[in-house]
Amino acid sequence: MPVAIVTGASKGFGLALSRELAAKGWQLVVDARDAEALKAADFGPSVTVIPGDVTDPRHRLELVNSVSRLDLLVNNASALGPSPLPALSEFPLTAFSELYAANVVAPLALMQLALPLLTKVDGTIVNVSSDAAVEAYEGWGGYGSSKAALDRLSAVLAVEQPSLRVYAFDPGDMRTDMHQAAFPGEDISDRPDPSTVVPALLRLLDERPPSGRYTK
Repeated sequence: MPVAIVTGASKGFGLALSRELAAKGWQLVVDARDAEALKAADFGPSVTVIPGDVTDPRHRLELVNSVSRLDLLVNNASALGPSPLPALSEFPLTAFSELYAANVVAPLALMQLALPLLTKVDGTIVNVSSDAAVEAYEGWGGYGSSKAALDRLSAVLAVEQPSLRVYAFDPGDMRTDMHQAAFPGEDISDRPDPSTVVPALLRLLDERPPSGRYTK
């Protein structure tokens, strides 16, 4: 039975992906900051729920120490930053640092902890990215630059760890709480449900193309 750690699994894409992996026979360890939402997700008996914040070193260690084998690490948990999205000229620097702690430092720290297990099985890392990492959108300088940094970490790690598959996966716009927070007061009901994007990532896991940046 393959084993995966999926962060940010209480809602949105992380929830949809975790449910599908569990249905396909994966053993999972999942986390999220919202303990009640995570427990209410009812993933099934093959899923271990560990509430916590990925920016907490003790929590990251608990995630990795909970498994003896690891085939897949999905760094899905991330922060948007202030809402409404501020221009870079007005971006609070404390919030900017917190954004990078969640979207760049925490995923790198998890990858470092997980590498000894992942390299034993030629495993896979998926770092969930965004089109804001490659396109310049007004107001997206904080979130977008953090995802661009995560993309670069993914690319360099793939060169340094050639036995692994390291994917930066851009799921596109989705109908999620985070996307709604980016557009307060706007109707985002036309965005795709996260569950419709999951098959694109599952194809990556099944086909294992070369490491790189992929979109749905």
